[in-house]
Amino acid sequence: METNIIKFSRKDSKKFFKTLNIRVNNYFKEQNITKKGNWKIWLKTFIMFYLLITPYVLISIMTIPTWIQISLSVIMGIGLAGVGMNVMHDGNHGSFSNKKWINRIMGGSIYLLAGNRYNWQVQHNVLHHSYTNIHGHDEDLEAGRIIRFSKHSEWRWFHKFQHYYSVLLYGLLTINWAITTDFLQMKRYMKKKLSHGKFPNPFINWTKLLVSKILYFLFWIFVPIFIFNLVWWKVLFSFLVMHYTAGLILSLVFQLAHIMDEAEMPLPDSQGNIKNSWAIHQLKTTVNFASNNKLLNWFTGGLNHQVEHHIFPNISHVHYNKIAKIVKKTTVEFNLPYNEFNSFLDAIIAHFRFLKIMGEKPKTTNK
Repeated sequence: METNIIKFSRKDSKKFFKTLNIRVNNYFKEQNITKKGNWKIWLKTFIMFYLLITPYVLISIMTIPTWIQISLSVIMGIGLAGVGMNVMHDGNHGSFSNKKWINRIMGGSIYLLAGNRYNWQVQHNVLHHSYTNIHGHDEDLEAGRIIRFSKHSEWRWFHKFQHYYSVLLYGLLTINWAITTDFLQMKRYMKKKLSHGKFPNPFINWTKLLVSKILYFLFWIFVPIFIFNLVWWKVLFSFLVMHYTAGLILSLVFQLAHIMDEAEMPLPDSQGNIKNSWAIHQLKTTVNFASNNKLLNWFTGGLNHQVEHHIFPNISHVHYNKIAKIVKKTTVEFNLPYNEFNSFLDAIIAHFRFLKIMGEKPKTTNK
């Protein structure tokens, strides 16, 4: 990761963000509603946890055929992804509730995804939301050497096949959190003294990470095997199926929002300056998809409304569908881009088409 400071332009001669902010604030005042979550988010929280925990209990206490166990494991994965997108995400953005303690509890659900709140808030809230799609600063553009998401990344010969194999790797997202990613991230972030808010005590932070990992594997692996006497390989298989399902869902939703030809990936100049203001930068680096699809709006926690989420990350996703009309209308008035795909399928096709382009050998390369 780069260490030079990124500075966005302060010039917004047309007052786009000021105008948009006033309009969105007026919407909430006129409707007399909070910007945070309402009963809808609480209902979804119950449903997502039900999808996650109920199959776990059934697998643990009942003797069931293998195919049913696999099906239940897939449902757990869907529930796990649902908790991540609807509960954890809003909680860690402080948009689930007006009460900070509720946001902390809901944000803490990331531990069920095998993640770590400190790491997630640094990577997502600080790096991704502050420096969206800026190579060397937004870690969401990095996938090691195996996938090339940006033309600014080094090209290797196997990238020419990445539009075929990438989807197979997407499913490993959350299992990587459990095994390696969290440890590597915490080491890197603590060394650079990065934090979302007050910098944590290193000893306490590392202790939380180690204890959470131990408890995580005790709950998902140890208890079914040693308390409920399940066959060890079936437990591990269910665990992997659950994580692969969740990882695939989360990765696809994340990638469709930014890893697209329509989303710009600008570089700062030698002084660290980005030519656009922060708000306009968000418009140009994010993509909406299937915003009229009621099921996707509900299940993805509004993450298919990335434009709205990036401009107003502290507003709960339950309001995105309404404020999207205001955002889109304002961008049209100011002659600014509003990137969106009408369907989920169109976005999927565009994403893998972009991966194919990124996998082509650049005209000038040392490889």
